[in-house]
Amino acid sequence: MQLINEIEDHFINFISQNLGVGESNAGYLYSIIALIIIIGLGWLANLIVKRFLLGLVRSLIKKTKISLGEYLIGEKFFHRLSHLAPAFVVSSLSSVVFVGYPILNELVEIVINLYLVVIALWVIDSLINAVYKSAEKTEISSKLPLKGICQAIKILINGTGVIFILSILLDKSPIYFISGLGALTAVLLLVFKDVILGLVAGIQLTTNNMVRKGDWIEMPKYGADGDVIDVSLTTVKVQNWDKTVSTIPAHALVSDAFKNWRGMSESGGRRIKRSIHLDLSSVRFLKESEIEELEKIELLQDYFEGKRSDIGEKGLAVEKQGLVAPLLNGRNLTNAGTFRAYCLEYLRANSSIHKEGMTFLVRQLAPTEKGLPIEIYVFVNDVRWVHYEGIQSDIFDHLLASLPIFGLRAFQLPSDSSFSALVQKS
Repeated sequence: MQLINEIEDHFINFISQNLGVGESNAGYLYSIIALIIIIGLGWLANLIVKRFLLGLVRSLIKKTKISLGEYLIGEKFFHRLSHLAPAFVVSSLSSVVFVGYPILNELVEIVINLYLVVIALWVIDSLINAVYKSAEKTEISSKLPLKGICQAIKILINGTGVIFILSILLDKSPIYFISGLGALTAVLLLVFKDVILGLVAGIQLTTNNMVRKGDWIEMPKYGADGDVIDVSLTTVKVQNWDKTVSTIPAHALVSDAFKNWRGMSESGGRRIKRSIHLDLSSVRFLKESEIEELEKIELLQDYFEGKRSDIGEKGLAVEKQGLVAPLLNGRNLTNAGTFRAYCLEYLRANSSIHKEGMTFLVRQLAPTEKGLPIEIYVFVNDVRWVHYEGIQSDIFDHLLASLPIFGLRAFQLPSDSSFSALVQKS
């Protein structure tokens, strides 16, 4: 400290004697030159840190191959962090050199504080980006909307940074500005209504885990039906199956209804709910000869054995369909009921169908003008779309082709060829 004062006195005396200026002007000239020298030393400190320390850090990260470290380098985290070195050099030297210049010392202190706040925000921003990119490669990215969370953190931190900058410039406590936000609430709500709606909705989507990257959602109002590729605080982007991209406002997902297929994916089962409509005119009782033929089907052997013990041989021995009494005085087998039993056994034997823990049902619905619906209600154990469709198609190809074996016909509306055949017969 004493050395600095002696240097200052010698410099002022030298300037005033050789340049013929007053001591006050010589003092101003000294302060300017000293400030330039201090800034130069700060720049030199920044250069040394970048050249040597950052080089050492980069080499260590490349040797250890830490993924987060590589993302930190890519986001220039250490490069931005090196800008703190000149701030500390300038701050420490100016507090010593400009002791006799309180106004200049205070001005330098304000500039340094502003510089530190901006650099801190800059460093934190790169740190958040690096953590986000690193976490995006892990399983947690499929469970949490990381982008929205990071954006919310950035907004909170940057808003706090702005308050600190204003408190430094206006020499007020940060609490003063925080308490003053209440008075501006009405104005902020009017000016930034859409932004605030999107922000609040984005936070709701994030905290309630309503939508996350990779989910399959349907929202017909916005023409969205596909995978979520991006979830931010204000918008959600959906890549539809035709590769188009729909952008949905975040607040729309909170206020409107949409379907999220995540539960299906996580359960490991994808539902088949489809009916085969039987022509009602083809539904009838089975003859004994038909039963004997159907008993050769391995999947139905247990079914017929159970029916024999349940309704007896008499119910299975109906040969002449024209006799009403034997058919209606007891219980008899029908081709529709036997086909339904076959559907059950066929699905039980299919390794692609869930047998436990999920609904497994083949049922007869109420007859309609389109025939008698036999509904298949089961779950496939492969949720991938292409594989699911292949399994479903194979099942219904087989069941439709099996109908004639049971003396059944699938119902369909008459076509041009049907009318042409009638005309030719007539």
